[in-house]
Amino acid sequence: MKLSRRSLLATTAAVAASSVPAAQAEAAPRGRDRSPRTGFERLAESGYALLAGQRVGVVTNPTGVTRDVRHIVDVLHADRRVALTAVFGPEHGFRGTAQAGGSEGRYTDPATGLPVYDTYLKSGQPLADVFTASGVDTVVFDIQDAGARFYTYIWTLYDCMEAAALAGKRFVVLDRPNPATGRQALGPVLHREFATFVGRQPIAQAHGMTVAELARLFNGEFLSTPVPLETVLMTGWRRSDFYDASGLTWVPPSPNMPTPDTALVYSGTCLFEGTNLSEGRGTTRPFELLGAEGLDGRWAAAADALGLPGVRFREAYFAPTFSKFQGTTVGGVQLHVHDRAAFDPVRTGIALLVTAKQVWDGFAWRSDDWIDRLTGSARVRTMIDAGADTDEVVAGWHDELAAFRKVRARYLAYH
Repeated sequence: MKLSRRSLLATTAAVAASSVPAAQAEAAPRGRDRSPRTGFERLAESGYALLAGQRVGVVTNPTGVTRDVRHIVDVLHADRRVALTAVFGPEHGFRGTAQAGGSEGRYTDPATGLPVYDTYLKSGQPLADVFTASGVDTVVFDIQDAGARFYTYIWTLYDCMEAAALAGKRFVVLDRPNPATGRQALGPVLHREFATFVGRQPIAQAHGMTVAELARLFNGEFLSTPVPLETVLMTGWRRSDFYDASGLTWVPPSPNMPTPDTALVYSGTCLFEGTNLSEGRGTTRPFELLGAEGLDGRWAAAADALGLPGVRFREAYFAPTFSKFQGTTVGGVQLHVHDRAAFDPVRTGIALLVTAKQVWDGFAWRSDDWIDRLTGSARVRTMIDAGADTDEVVAGWHDELAAFRKVRARYLAYH
């Protein structure tokens, strides 16, 4: 699939124009202190210079915290140097009380008295109207991502950037680590005809980028009217770093993303949302536990026999407390990643789909073809149905992934 993109010269100019000056937003330095500093920490260290004289609204959720786990909204609200006037909540809400597919709506935050506006499932002019009604001059984005194309916060970022451009607002992105690392992009690239809120634009299933890098890519490649964008990068973060290298406390970005281990496997095993198997929602290890009634130890044995790098599979039985198979004991597997650097989550997810279909005659795709929205096309589903093995399915996205990697490389800000 050919990716739509502007010329290299135009893209380079867009990136240069959208970056915070080097003194404020340099990439991870070499040969200096490697203690990672988030975008918010660097913004605070500057005395919030980027926000001076601006009425500010923040798009965030429970992950927008300082190193000592104070929420940035509370910190900004208490600081006289910042005119914080609004908060914008994504899926799951600003305070994180809603489950998947839900939000908290419009309300007044009892802790700060600030108006909280709901952005979930809003885009284009309706979302621009929300920004206009809020009266802000600058929209700040600070949310912890999970590294997968179908994790909706990056599309909240995209939608908010587009709406800010329509409303004539500045946009500032405060960067945080990609918990699955930024080593490389993996998996199929979205085909535009399959665009939804779990994938607006053609990026890889595991994009291997931070939110600031994605914001630059969105502005340079996909937004018809680029937004006035500034990105505050981290210092001390390397592309190969896993989340525990950051020294930051993990705050679940959504109810079923309880640990960085979840994020590590999520870009592959979330594909089971597109099947009749449980993806582990309603358990303490969502996306690591997978199963259904009628499955047994044959699945773990078949998956282990593939010798996939960095991961082993344990026969497992569990009873979800909600979602698929609620209150019913099911059989399946638990993933155990023993070598994070060698582990490929997307190949692993495909291998598990292939082997589940091979060993269980009850296997079925969700009737709404949700799997096509997650993988970005009908190809994965049709190839598996036709009997393709893991290597054949993975080979199917080789060319489109190579093309995306070339585009992605122009927007990477860290070594």
